[in-house]
Formats: sequence, structure tokens, C-alpha cells
Amino acid sequence: MSEMKTLAKDTAIYGLSSIIGKFLNYLLVPLYTYVLARTADYGIVTNLYAWTALLLVILTYGLETGFFRFANREDYDADQVYHTAFMSLLTTSTIFAVLCVLFRQAIATGLGYAEHPEFIAMMAVTVSLDAFASIPFAYLRYQKRPILFAALKLLFVILNIGFNLLFLVAFGKNDVYYVFLSNILATTIQTLCLLPFTLPRKGHFSWPVLKTMLRYSLPLLVLGVAGIMNQTLDRILFPYLYTGADAQAQLGIYGACFKVAMVMMMFTQAFRYAYEPFVFAKHKDRHSVEAYADAMKYYIIFSYLILLGVIFYLDIFRYIVSSAYWEGLKIVPVVLWTYVFQGIYFNLSFWYKLTDETKWGAYFSLIGLGITLVLQVIGVPRIGYWASCGSNLVCYFCIMLLSYFIGQKKAPIPYDLKSIGRYTLLTLALLAVYYAIRLNTTLNMWIIMVIGTILIGIYLIILTRKDFPLEAILKRK
Repeated sequence: MSEMKTLAKDTAIYGLSSIIGKFLNYLLVPLYTYVLARTADYGIVTNLYAWTALLLVILTYGLETGFFRFANREDYDADQVYHTAFMSLLTTSTIFAVLCVLFRQAIATGLGYAEHPEFIAMMAVTVSLDAFASIPFAYLRYQKRPILFAALKLLFVILNIGFNLLFLVAFGKNDVYYVFLSNILATTIQTLCLLPFTLPRKGHFSWPVLKTMLRYSLPLLVLGVAGIMNQTLDRILFPYLYTGADAQAQLGIYGACFKVAMVMMMFTQAFRYAYEPFVFAKHKDRHSVEAYADAMKYYIIFSYLILLGVIFYLDIFRYIVSSAYWEGLKIVPVVLWTYVFQGIYFNLSFWYKLTDETKWGAYFSLIGLGITLVLQVIGVPRIGYWASCGSNLVCYFCIMLLSYFIGQKKAPIPYDLKSIGRYTLLTLALLAVYYAIRLNTTLNMWIIMVIGTILIGIYLIILTRKDFPLEAILKRK
């Protein structure tokens, strides 16, 4: 239980920065939808940020997880591992940025933005800085410095919002260019503030260490590329697959409504930041499997709670985007379930990371990518962005099941399937009651939200009686 308390504390700190940061970034969504001239402009933002997410995974090539793996091994010097990863990413990120700036016009033409090569140059520099900074940020997590980590992450958010407000509101600019300019300025300042705390002071670069780390990490690159493509391929391919004339506008609507469901992603990300170093450190304990099982159960419990909250209060969350985008809000429950399955899959993934069988992660991700690609190619021309979000749901559900069944044979963990099943059935039952009332009555939104609140109350009552007894918690305090 003490391990769970530590994990919960770190998750709360990482989560606070993530939640505050994402909430503040939420404020940029209505800003963009009101200030940018067309919904298609937000489609450009959605498309290029999807590309940068993919490039970020490629440019980090699995070294973040590799760093945690080898820094926690007794036969490796942690300082040398960090110095090696630091210099490797610094070199590759710099080369990438220089090449993209030099060939920006050709790249812009290939992506359909021939008139705006500056978009490519700015985003290339931004993603290069982000890729390089991933190892210094991982070092802060390794040192268990969540407050400094959170502060620097929030610094970027505040700067990004500030620059957006300056250019789009104060200066009255309604051009996508200023969205990207704000990002590169905020990223540069964040990186400069990060370096004094994380510049390598001990150790030295080692080719043998790098080769060993790459042998471990490169399968994770395949995994990461396939995994991020499962998340972003919908926004990358949509302009090419959608047959309507308003492809960028539809992509803008889809991208904006995706933001409404990102509360679940915030929780998953916060849990990941705390859980990854926890798992690799805890792996030294032969009794660690019980801790992993508890972490999975509590992750699912709180994921369901967040899912219910967003769905039941969607009439409020919809104001995150302007009314021009509301036609896409029906995808939000689908996206929420996708994030739940994605988070469970992330929890399950540690069996192959800890046994150094990272090839399995690559297999799962490639299978998921195949599912996503086929469903999108078939579905997007027919049903638009419904096929995009539906393909993601099917993808993560399938690879989640594959990882569980194969993992239980390779490195079994005694997950509390009875409790997980109970909360799953409870969540589905509460959703069924909610939709039965909402779709078959003419009650106004406030009464509907009161009903939703009552249903959430039922979930919390069962939660506190079964797994979080308040009396026991108060006695421990």
C-alpha cells in the first residue's frame, strides 16, 4: 500500500501539471475556433500537429524508455547512460532540424502546403527541440523531481498561451502562422530553462552503451511509430481519403471535438509519467507483480469515473469548442473508450519491456496499425470522421486483448479481474440508464445533468464501500 501511496502522490503532481496545462490549452481551442478565419484553418493545425506527433516518436527512437531501463540496472552507471542518451538525441535532433529547414519547400509541396514552407521550418525546429528535451525531462522523472518537471511543463503552456493571445488577440492576427510561431517561441524558452537542471555533469558518452540501448530501444521505435500512427493516422490521412470538398473543414471539426475527450488522455498521461519509473524501479523487488495488479485495477476504476463525468456533463464540456463544431460531439464517447483501452494497453505493455521482449510491442502495434489503416481506407470515404474514431477504438481494443492473453502466458500478473469486471458492468449499466433517459425524454439539459450527477454518486458510493473505505482512509491519516 505504501508503494501505491507513492505512485498516487507522483501521479497527482504529474497529473496536476498535466490537467492544468491541458485545461489551459483547452482555452486555445475556442480561441482558434473563434479567431481563425475558417474551420479549415483549424484543420491545418490538426493535420500538422499530427505529423509532429509522429516525428517526435521517430526522433526519440525509444531512448526515453531505454534510459529508464538501463539507468535502473546495477551493472550500468546511470550518469553514463544519461550522458550517452543526451548526446545521441542532441546530435540526431540537430541534423533533422537542419535538413528540414534546408528542404522546407520540397517538404511543404509534398504535404500540400506549397505556399507556406515556413510552416514546415517552424514545426521541424519545434519537434526537434521537443525530441531532444525528452531525455532531460526523463532524467527529472528518474531523479523523482515531479515538482520541477511539472513547473517546466507548465511554463511551456503559459508561454504558448501568452504568445497566442499576444499575436491572435492583441495584434489581431488571424493567421495559422502565428499559432506555429507561438509554439516555437514557447518551446525554445522551455528548453533553455530545462538545460541548467539537466546538463550532464558526470559520466561520458559511450558507444558500447549506446549500442546496447539501441538494441533494446529500436524495437520500441517500431512499436512507437506504429502506436503513434494508430493515434494520429486518422488526422494525417483524412485529407487524402475524404471525398468531400470540405476535407480540411471536416478535419477541423473532428480535431476540435477530439479535444473535448482529452480529459481522459490527461489522466492516462499523468499516470504514465509516474508509473514508468515506478515499474522499472519496483522490478528489482521479486514481489512486484501484486503492485502492478493493484495499479491496473485503480487505473481502470478512475478511468471509468472520468469517462462517466465527461459523458454526463457533455452539455457543459461542449463549450470548449464553438457551436460551429458541435456537429462532431457525438464522437466524444467513442474517443473516451478509446483512451480507456489505450491506457489499459499501456499498463499491460510492461510485461514485454521488463522481460526485454520488446519485439512483442512492435508486433501488437503493427497489428493495430493494420486494423486502423484498413478501417480508415474503407470507412472514411463513406462515413467521414466516424470511421476515423471508430478505427482507433477497434484497434486499441484488439491489441489490448492480445497483450493481455500473451502477457499472461509469458509473464503472468494476478490482475483482479473480478473487481475490474464488476466496475465495467457498473459503468455500462449507468451509461445505459443515462442514455435511456436522455434519448427517450424531453428533459432539459440541467435536469439531465442532475440525473448524471446522481448516477456518478452511485458509482462513488460503490467505490468507497468496496475499494476506498473512507473510515479506513481517515484512520490511516
